Amino acid sequence: MARLPIMTLAAERGPRWSTSLATLRGRLRSPGFVVEGRLARAAGLTLEATGCEAALGARCLIEGQDGSRVQAEVVGFAGDRLYLMPTSGLAGVMPNARVIPTRSVAQVPVGPALLGRVIDGAGNPLDGRGPVLAEARVPLEARPINPLQRQPIAEPLDVGVRVLNALFTAGRGQRLGLFAGSGIGKSSLLAMMTRYTKADVIVVGLIGERGREVKEFVEDNLGAEGLARSVVVATPADCSPLLRLHGAWMATAIAEHFRDQGLHVLLLMDSLTRFAQAQREIGLAIGEPPATKGYPPSVFSRLPQLIERAGTGTRGGGSITGFYTVLAEGDDENDPIVDAARAVLDGHIMLSREIAEAGIYPPVDPEASISRSMNRICPPQHIQAAQRFREIYAYYQRHRDLITVGAYRSGTDPQLDRAVRLWPRIEAFLRQDMNEVVPLETAIAELEALVNADAVG
Repeated sequence: MARLPIMTLAAERGPRWSTSLATLRGRLRSPGFVVEGRLARAAGLTLEATGCEAALGARCLIEGQDGSRVQAEVVGFAGDRLYLMPTSGLAGVMPNARVIPTRSVAQVPVGPALLGRVIDGAGNPLDGRGPVLAEARVPLEARPINPLQRQPIAEPLDVGVRVLNALFTAGRGQRLGLFAGSGIGKSSLLAMMTRYTKADVIVVGLIGERGREVKEFVEDNLGAEGLARSVVVATPADCSPLLRLHGAWMATAIAEHFRDQGLHVLLLMDSLTRFAQAQREIGLAIGEPPATKGYPPSVFSRLPQLIERAGTGTRGGGSITGFYTVLAEGDDENDPIVDAARAVLDGHIMLSREIAEAGIYPPVDPEASISRSMNRICPPQHIQAAQRFREIYAYYQRHRDLITVGAYRSGTDPQLDRAVRLWPRIEAFLRQDMNEVVPLETAIAELEALVNADAVG
């Protein structure tokens, strides 16, 4: 690709050169010409370049002191300045360094060759098994399907976890969130669903989490058998915010490709909060004003753009069932990201620290959780059993203090008497070992047996 600065053009044309600046710029934008710029400023996460033009999302190369080149992406502009965000470290970059725009944009490798592989947010392999031989490449950010062309959610999905199968049944193509504070058990529950969910392909996005968790998740949670039908996209916390964003988009794009092949995909994203924090870092770095708790407006527009790409496909296509973990900072259920995600998702599974401290895992809160698709995909008998379970659970919780201190006397309230008798079975029902799998049919049968037990008593 030829690089032809303006002064060179003028010298070649001679003194009679009279081409207008507008015409010249038009020629320079044509294929084959690249107008190089210079690095004007580097502050924090952001680089500012002058003297060149590039579209949002385009890649630029920044030349280092030793001749090496650092890749960056255009994330904004103001006047004649481009705001760039590097995808790696900036060691060796000098003031006034050359900035070379390219016409390339981030793309995602897709195809069956990805199964069993672990890649980063740029599509590079992390598993030491050589390059990824993709059959095609697709855009990083694709448009969602027309909502009127999507197939309805009509089939339940067996995730192998008793409390979810019985009380908050998910449907193929549903998007649910796992909400919890730090250290309660989101990752453990995600690992159980990774092992036991009935899906053709599993795509895992590990976004902004601890680096050691990537190896643990691949080797301990997935294992050789699980990895064979999975694709893992890992961008740990030490990656640049741009690469963390790309990791989430890449995992979603890979899931879309398999869905379009007619397969049923399980998309696990850990975590949606780290995705939002990466966008916050980028937005604040380019001067976007903070809105709520330091999050700029772009964060709240990016969340639905990511989530809406999952779901059911068009007629004859497959589906993407998405589970997104959301970190409630300080166990605050009104955290802005928690609130925004809850409004966009098709259901939310709330994990309770109090239940976890009681030794019940997974610590799912039956009162605060909901699956918005359950009423459409489950038979009436199952729905009624789940409602009775929640009634018994809630009634016991409302009188828990009286029971604990011994202030309640048996025989005063028949409904509470029944709740007290059933409470040991309720706790056993909610508790499940990580190595135990409970199929959907078994979970429903156990639920109906529990709520119908001692009905007269």
